[in-house]
Amino acid sequence: MKLVNFRFDIGADGVALLTWDMPERSMNVITPQVMDELDAVVDAVAADPAIKGCVIASGKNAFSGGADLSMLQQGAAEYARAQKTEGEEAAKKLFFDTSRRLSQIYRKLETCGKPFAVAIQGVCLGGAFELALACHYRVMADDDKTKVGLPEIKVGLFPGAGGTQRVARLMQTGDALQFLFRGEQAKPKAALGGKLVHEIAPRGEIIERARAWILAGGKAIAPWDAKEFKNPSGKVFSPTGMMIWPAANAIYRRETYDNYPAAKAILHAVYEGLQLPMDQALTVESRWFAHILRSKEAAAMIRTLFLSKNELEKGARRPTSVAPTHLKKIGIIGAGFMGAGVAYVSALNGLEVTLLDRDQPAADKGKATIDALISGSVAKGRATAAEKDALLARINATSDYAALKGCDLVLEAVFEDRDIKAEVTKRAQSVVGPDVIFASNTSTLPITSLAETTLTPENFIGIHFFSPVEKMLLVELILGKKTSDRALATALDFVRIIKKTPIVVNDTRGFFANRCVLNFIREGQIMLTEGVPPAMIENVARMAGMPVGPLSLNDEVALDLGWRILTATKKDLGPAAIDPAQERVLHYMVEEQGRYGRKNGKGFYDYPAGGKKTLWPGLSALATTRLDPETLDIAELKQRLLVIQSVEAARTIAEGVVTDPREADVGSVLGFGFAPFTGGAISYIDGMGAAAFVALCDRLTEKCGARFAPPQLLREMAAKRESFYGRYSAHQHAA
Repeated sequence: MKLVNFRFDIGADGVALLTWDMPERSMNVITPQVMDELDAVVDAVAADPAIKGCVIASGKNAFSGGADLSMLQQGAAEYARAQKTEGEEAAKKLFFDTSRRLSQIYRKLETCGKPFAVAIQGVCLGGAFELALACHYRVMADDDKTKVGLPEIKVGLFPGAGGTQRVARLMQTGDALQFLFRGEQAKPKAALGGKLVHEIAPRGEIIERARAWILAGGKAIAPWDAKEFKNPSGKVFSPTGMMIWPAANAIYRRETYDNYPAAKAILHAVYEGLQLPMDQALTVESRWFAHILRSKEAAAMIRTLFLSKNELEKGARRPTSVAPTHLKKIGIIGAGFMGAGVAYVSALNGLEVTLLDRDQPAADKGKATIDALISGSVAKGRATAAEKDALLARINATSDYAALKGCDLVLEAVFEDRDIKAEVTKRAQSVVGPDVIFASNTSTLPITSLAETTLTPENFIGIHFFSPVEKMLLVELILGKKTSDRALATALDFVRIIKKTPIVVNDTRGFFANRCVLNFIREGQIMLTEGVPPAMIENVARMAGMPVGPLSLNDEVALDLGWRILTATKKDLGPAAIDPAQERVLHYMVEEQGRYGRKNGKGFYDYPAGGKKTLWPGLSALATTRLDPETLDIAELKQRLLVIQSVEAARTIAEGVVTDPREADVGSVLGFGFAPFTGGAISYIDGMGAAAFVALCDRLTEKCGARFAPPQLLREMAAKRESFYGRYSAHQHAA
């Protein structure tokens, strides 16, 4: 038996140890070769009478992150090839057999007659946790870095190697559905309490505990294969079952608005599977899994949220001509909410930070914000008191610009005012000199013009964080006209250190993310003036797949900020550059009513202390007409909210602001929550087809206005039947 990804040793006591340790990889992942080897090991263990059982462990710090999802894309390509050469039915059978292979290997392991135990350390996710669930005994390291979970739902899939069936037979049905729907990771005590593992132990003891269970006579039979087994919540068709399933279906619809086929497939697989013996239940799960694998939602989400995201995080846009930088100390000017957030994630990842503000009390306030953030992590058990002390020790809060000396990168996060930014940049560069890379966290001001106030425009770049910094994954890097490769490489290295996902865009007002999301907010404001009921605007946005409605989002980012951006745009570019309907809304809310959003407790919503927010009744004054909600076209309202963002994303590509559709998609989903099931703003267009999207834009333009007009690039693509990803790949290949 030749093994490349595993080591297989049989102890003197007759217990085999299978150590998963893939060469030249930092993390074990499931690949076709791993499946082949695991299949051979199961056969070898079952056939050798000298082997009493087998312990599966990892030779790395983590057990495994699950399957290599690029393997699923290869499966789709194989299906397409078979369809052409062997016909539809043969292709479907090949696809089904291939997609269920892992499930069948796990079932073979579970029923081979020899006990298998697993020793779990570090993350054990997706298909790797399904392997653990197929083992007869599970021992989990009792530490903060060890977690188990089935996160497939987050990339448009669901656990298709037995996960839905085994979890639903270990946990109460309601708990199992929550675990599968949320895709969250369970820590040791939670996993033990949920019966997902049998035992937790110190990391150094887990293999011996697993071995001891086998030697003590551990049985090679899963609970659901025993005659006396009963589902934890009883039969599906029972009084208890009828209390679970109608509620589960209602919750599914409330949370997904039927946008996520994988979530619906989980409901089907569990509901149908719990009524069948395990082998038939696994076949049902496999059929749903194959169905979801072929869905456009899964393909789009896998591409954007797994493949593209990973490629960007690993440096797809980093200039290869620049050697790796070694950042140790950074300076942050501005200790407000954003600056403190950047300081926090920087110190959290080991960087020394100088956090500077206009005076010591302001700097201290920023450090207090950081203290509160890390204290929250300590309270939740995500960090220790010692880690908190070490993090705070890495942050020097000061008002003295001389403290910036020795910084490898300086980032300003001060008020959105050109003069203030120019002043702090000049003062900082008088200390650090012209060669240190300097960055601005501006959200709207063009980087090229800000760079002109610096000693070396080539060393100036935009690094735009999203709020709250500690939670938002995306960072937008903006290239000014003179920004050098060295500045970009340094910024990308910084983003990688702090474990964020970067996109790189060229300079323009609003960059990429804000251009798109501000259009979403504006569309909600325009709907208000048209007489669309505010609650309908908010609900339709969520039905379309957005995480929150445009009015809620506007309250979060602050109405007075939107008003300042609008007035600055009008001042710089003239009245034609702004929307009069939006100007009327923001003037009324900010200037006449003093409603700034959540920050002062009143915006489109009222925010009572200790109570739930409610829509402000005074919004009715903004409507120029009164519409009957029953006559409104819900589908059209949903389209307006998504199309207005996607057409703007297309414009950024047409203008050369974004040069890679991967970045537009990743940026739109991670930056402002663009309907994830679509794969992002550009995948939304590709999924519909350029011709259909252009036709939709033209209809909306005629009915609603020129803001929906598609760029000429889209019309050309429609005529040539091109897609953004096809066009980009072709250009890359030609290059």
